[in-house]
Parts: sequence; C-alpha cells; structure tokens
Amino acid sequence: MAELDSLPPGSFCWPELGTTDPKAAAGFYRTVFGWDVDVQPIGPTETYSMFKMRGREVAAAYTLRDQERQYGVPPHWNTYVSVENADAAAKRAQELGGKVLAPPFDVMDAGRMAVLQDPTGATFQVWQAKRHIGTRLQREPGALCWTELATRDTRKAETFYTQLFGWNAKLGTDGGVEYTEFSAGGSPSGGMMAMPSQVPSQVPAHWTPYFQVTDCDASAAKATSAGGKTIVPPTDIPKVGRFAMIQDPQGAMFAIFKPSNT
Repeated sequence: MAELDSLPPGSFCWPELGTTDPKAAAGFYRTVFGWDVDVQPIGPTETYSMFKMRGREVAAAYTLRDQERQYGVPPHWNTYVSVENADAAAKRAQELGGKVLAPPFDVMDAGRMAVLQDPTGATFQVWQAKRHIGTRLQREPGALCWTELATRDTRKAETFYTQLFGWNAKLGTDGGVEYTEFSAGGSPSGGMMAMPSQVPSQVPAHWTPYFQVTDCDASAAKATSAGGKTIVPPTDIPKVGRFAMIQDPQGAMFAIFKPSNT
C-alpha cells in the first residue's frame, strides 16, 4: 500500500480515461476495481469523473471531446507524467523531436499541463501540480502500479524519454523478449517493449496503465462479466507476476497485474 501526498518530477502521476460514455465506464470500473465515483462539473455542459478509494484519487474519466472524435480518436487511457514546469517540458520535448499537440494551459487551480507526442507517435501529458498532485494511491489493489509504452522504435523512444524526464533505462531479455524498464528517482515505475509485428500499422505507439489486483484471473473474469473483453488472457511473467490485457465496454485498453510477491 502506498498513500501519496506528493509526487517527484518524472513520476507517472495520473491515469485518465477518455470515453464515449463516462457513466457506463464508471459502472464498469466500479465493478472491476471497487472505485468510488465523484462526478464534478467542469463547465456548462461537461463533467469530470474522479475515481477514488478511501477518499483518495486514483484515476479519472471524461467524455471524448469533439476535436478528438473528429480525428477518429477512440476511447483510451491518457498517461500523465509530473514535471516541475509544463512550459519548459513542452519546449524540451520539441527540441528532442517531439510534438506539442496542445500547448501548456492552466486547469483552473489544479495544475498546468500540455499534451505532447513523442517522436515514435505515442501521445502523453505532462502535469505541473498545483492543488491536484495526481493519483494519491499507487501500488495496491485497484491503483496504478505500472505504465508501459508499446512502440515501433524503442531506441528512439528511450533517447527521448530519458533526456526529457531524466529516467534511467535498463534493458532486460528475460524469456527471450527485450524489455526496457524505466526508473525515476531510483524506483522502477514503467517500461517499454517493441510493438509486435502483427499489430496493424494504423495502431499508433501508445502508453497503457496497469492497475494492481489481488487475483488476476478473478479480475479478468469480473471484467468480462461486466461487458469487457480479455485481449491477452492472464499470463505469468516469471519472477515478476501475472497480468492480463483488458478492453473496457467502450473500447479503452488497460492491463491488470498481480505481483508475484503479494
């Protein structure tokens, strides 16, 4: 269990669901993870659903915006990384070959953010915290425990992220599969793997959040019974744990994970 009241720069700080049906999505994730839902107005017609456990924020959901729909963006999970200065991070991302999809802007008094794209095509957000630090629980059942990049150019992505966030990268080949582990401040919290060749070319590089569970098989079955789909069935990662890839009823992908030491 890890209750958080601050997050250092370079931390994966906020998993955010963009969906076509926040109410239905909230019901699905409540069933799978037991999340409480706090729906907050963010404008005349929009709302923002905060997912909580023990009164602490663990994730959120919003309705896909018109511009996202116009570009054919499907329901998905956004990945936020904490930074000291969103403007400086956006500028540095451009210098490193990334793109600024939405320049830095204030989110009321909660913080300041920008939407960026790495040189391999994966979209992510940077977050300069003010009132809202991000997730206040991690690495316990129902909370974010890992974030993973799938890309077609791992070398280019590694150079970009290590220079942007100061992450340390460690390459492993357990099971004959190359996997890069990213650490911020000495603590591994994310990873990267090459996108399998059989993945259709129109699928862009992307980040995926992993949420911890107490029983991977039971949680996968619960997700399926609640209307989701199991894309990768529960699978052991030797000496690490057991995971599964799930698609929620609206189409957003995420993973569940049970560490081997729990």
